[in-house]
Amino acid sequence: MPATIIQPNATPFAKVAIDPVTLEVIENALRNARVEMDATLVRTAMSPGIREQGDAFPLIADHKGRMIVGQFGSFIGGFLDGYDGTLEDGDMIFLSDPYSVGGAISHSNDWLVLLPVFKGGRIIAYTAMFGHQSDIGGKVAGSMPIDAHSIFEEGVRIPPVKIWRKGEYNEDLIKLVMHQTRKPDWCAADLNALIASCRVAARRVIEICTRFGDDVYVSATEELLARNYRAMKQLIETSIGEEPVDFEDYICDDGMGFGPYKIKCTMWREDGRVILDFAGTDPQSPASINFLLNENMFKMFFGIYMIMVFDPMILFNDGFYDLIDVRIPKGSLLKPEFPAALSGRTHALGRIFDILGGLLGQRTPEFLCAAGFSSSPHLFYSGTDRAGRYFQLFQIGFGGIPGRPMGDGPDGHSLWPGFTNVPNEFLERYFPLVIERYETAVDSGGPGLHRGGNGIHMTYRFLEPGVIAIHDDRWFVKPWGVNGGDPGARARKILEKADGSQTIVANKLEELVVEAGDQLHFITWGGGGWGDPLERDATLVQEEVAQGLVSTEGARRYGVVVGDEAATAALRATMRAARPGPLPLFDRGGDIEQLRATCLAETGLPAPRQPVWAHAAMAAE
Repeated sequence: MPATIIQPNATPFAKVAIDPVTLEVIENALRNARVEMDATLVRTAMSPGIREQGDAFPLIADHKGRMIVGQFGSFIGGFLDGYDGTLEDGDMIFLSDPYSVGGAISHSNDWLVLLPVFKGGRIIAYTAMFGHQSDIGGKVAGSMPIDAHSIFEEGVRIPPVKIWRKGEYNEDLIKLVMHQTRKPDWCAADLNALIASCRVAARRVIEICTRFGDDVYVSATEELLARNYRAMKQLIETSIGEEPVDFEDYICDDGMGFGPYKIKCTMWREDGRVILDFAGTDPQSPASINFLLNENMFKMFFGIYMIMVFDPMILFNDGFYDLIDVRIPKGSLLKPEFPAALSGRTHALGRIFDILGGLLGQRTPEFLCAAGFSSSPHLFYSGTDRAGRYFQLFQIGFGGIPGRPMGDGPDGHSLWPGFTNVPNEFLERYFPLVIERYETAVDSGGPGLHRGGNGIHMTYRFLEPGVIAIHDDRWFVKPWGVNGGDPGARARKILEKADGSQTIVANKLEELVVEAGDQLHFITWGGGGWGDPLERDATLVQEEVAQGLVSTEGARRYGVVVGDEAATAALRATMRAARPGPLPLFDRGGDIEQLRATCLAETGLPAPRQPVWAHAAMAAE
């Protein structure tokens, strides 16, 4: 049954006309409130993942729960429909169970705080913030076990509960939750930071309402939503065709030796709405790479991608949701059934953006982006130092952003634009390790008229014995190029022992023992290239050779002989003449069977085995 909202004042908000200046002021005040939420969070959190990297996401919604500013779209409508409880002034909701909110948070490491904002006896807004906790218990340090077969192995699951009830703090609840984590100091500070961020935003909303009036504020938020609807409706009519187009991409493996896992989406326009159908996506994995994709979250992903590609001046919010229909088969990799494990969902989450690029660009190749968002590389390192102190690192790495219509992809950038790297000085100060190398992975960006961004080669030297875990992808399937561009380089991980011997290790592994003096070479994938590499400015290629972004040999992939214009012209003519036909729209570097055949020789790792889905076979009988 739906939530019961206790509002002493039953007077409905009045609809009033909003002049453009007032609308602009309120819109930007809300934008600033979101920025202030982020600032409050990073200044009060303790874990590196939130404090240094910004792995947290704010939301300010209207009185009906629709996102006005934020990033992932609003889950509040679904939450209210499924929450069997009351909401009243002084309450605050705390949760971490993805299944309780339909995947609005997608694994249990994300702790979410939701604050209904009351003014004059009525809900005027909602504020919310969720952030990734570095440890929530579970079978491994970091609480993201690759080999988990159910969510029960991944740490504490918190259903929607009241952390504040009518202004009274539920201290016993917090003691219970913190008792489950290996890092209660970090988690307690991070939770307080989430709470503080929501309260800051609530104060700003109240201030706006006090200045302009409640009715003006509510009418302004409704106009912001309506404006977004009108803008997106026009974009859809001009950019999405009625003829279905489809695209598929793959998660390389599940960390258990099986893969790849296919994600497929078909898109078309019907009766003024966009249909996005994931039929054909592989069944859920028995391991933890499943992604419980919330439909509203995907609508927001789609809207953001449309807006950033076709009209970046539009402010994205929830106003356009009625224009999109998302269909995800139950029991699939993107709609796993409880209690499927979810902690490793980051790879499918990243692949969604590559799939959106492949879908939206087919009708208008001039707007097509290559692959390269792809994943969010994770490293975990934990143990006990010689002084008997426990340490635990969780760090998110960066890769190459894809080549794009407007230019090269950035080198060594985050999947999420707001993320920042953990400073090497911070790592060396607070953890027993030394960063021996932090540089671009030369030649990892796919060649093209616009080069794909290079990945990063980061080398950790461990000063204490411990165990590490790695979560990464794009080591088997390549980050594809587009419009004649070449694929980017794959991810690689190399463990170098103190005696100098080296071993290529998997890109998904748990509890690998390391000794003092061992080094890990953590090399991430590059972005795919955009356009014909032979059309790239030869002078620019030579400059990139001088900058260490491209090698002398790598320059020849662009048909460039460094320092020799005549040889460059001759090489480019030879390469053009050797082409068998028109340049491909997508270059994946081979189909799956070709990649399997060459995997060991090219990566040093055996190819993943074809998954077998027992429950899917039983369901079909």
